[in-house]
Amino acid sequence: MLKFKPLDETTPIFQQLDTNLSPVVLVNIFTVAENDIPQLLKAWEHDANWMKRQPGYISTQLHRGIAGSTVFMNYAVWESVSHFKQAFTHPEFQAAIADYPDSVVASPHLFSCVGIPNLCIGEPAELV
Repeated sequence: MLKFKPLDETTPIFQQLDTNLSPVVLVNIFTVAENDIPQLLKAWEHDANWMKRQPGYISTQLHRGIAGSTVFMNYAVWESVSHFKQAFTHPEFQAAIADYPDSVVASPHLFSCVGIPNLCIGEPAELV
């Protein structure tokens, strides 16, 4: 079964599920042992196909680090945090976590678009 490690220790994924934003992007970084990559890909494909059928799902893409890296990044777009929460906390999805190899560490995190004039569409950013 995979283990969760927050991408941001101050705001873990379960804390983010209590917000109400839309749309949101899930970025999930996976680290895995080289010999467990085929099992990771199989489990991820199963989960992605399940998520694809859930309300509020928009799209997903899996990326692998280059040059022999064993780091993967999943990028998924959801209509809202509440849609993602409904899918992520669903008992069927939670049970499927057991199909991931023990070497997998997942760091899921939700993001919203930042608006920068002439560059990015989204809510205006406060530049510090």
